[in-house]
Amino acid sequence: MSTILLDIRQVHARYGKQDILRGVSLRIQTGEWFCLLGPNGVGKSTLVRCISGAVTPTQGDLQIASHSVVKDPIEAKRRLGFACAPEQLPDLLTGLQCLETFAHAKGLNEIDADVLDLAKELRFDRYLHQFVDTYSLGTCQKLCVLLALLGEPSVIVLDEAFNGLDPASALTVKHYLQRRLTSGRSCVLLATHSLDIVEHYADKAALLIDGRIVREWTDTEIASLREQGANAFEAALASAAD
Repeated sequence: MSTILLDIRQVHARYGKQDILRGVSLRIQTGEWFCLLGPNGVGKSTLVRCISGAVTPTQGDLQIASHSVVKDPIEAKRRLGFACAPEQLPDLLTGLQCLETFAHAKGLNEIDADVLDLAKELRFDRYLHQFVDTYSLGTCQKLCVLLALLGEPSVIVLDEAFNGLDPASALTVKHYLQRRLTSGRSCVLLATHSLDIVEHYADKAALLIDGRIVREWTDTEIASLREQGANAFEAALASAAD
C-alpha cells in the first residue's frame, strides 16, 4: 500500500505584497516521480523553497512523511533531500567537505556508500578534493544532487537539477532515481521545463500557472499520453495552459 510522503495543503506564499502561490495542493506517494511544470515566474521555485523551509507559507501546510515543515521543521527536514541551487554552494569548501558537512547535519556518521558510488558513476570523485569555486555548472549540479541524496531521504526535491549536466551524467542520475523509486525508498518531485523527462520518467505531473495548479495528470493519463507519442504531451500542456 502506497504512503503519502509529500502532502502540500492549500499553500499560499508571497514576497512582500506580491502573491506568488495561491492555494497549491499536491500529494505524492511512495515510489512516484512527480514533475511540476510551468513557465518561468509562475511559482515553481517558490513552492520548492516552501518545501525546503527557506520560505514560510502565509497560509497552508506542507508535510514530509507526516511531519509538518511549518510546525515540526527539524523532523521534516531529516526526511527531505533538497538539491539547492548551484550558486548556493559554499565556494570555499571542497566537494568532500560539503558532503561531510551535510552528512553531519543529518546526523550521519559517514557519507552514504551508495552516494559515493553514484559520485564515481558521475566521475565526480576526481573533484572531491577541489574547491567548489573551481567547478563548472555541471559539476556543481552533480554535487547538489549528491547532497540531496544523503541520509536516505523520503522525499527528494529537485529544481531544474539536470540543467548543465552532460547527457551521460543526466541519464545516470535518472536511472539512479528510478532505482530508488522502484525499491520504495522515496518519492521525487522535480520542477522542470523539460517535457522529455515527463515523457520518459514521470508517473504524475501538474502544471502551475500564476501560483495555481491548473491541471494534474494521473499515472493513467501519463501512460496514455506516452502511448500517443511526444506530440501528445505538447498538445496536452498547451491545452491546459490556455
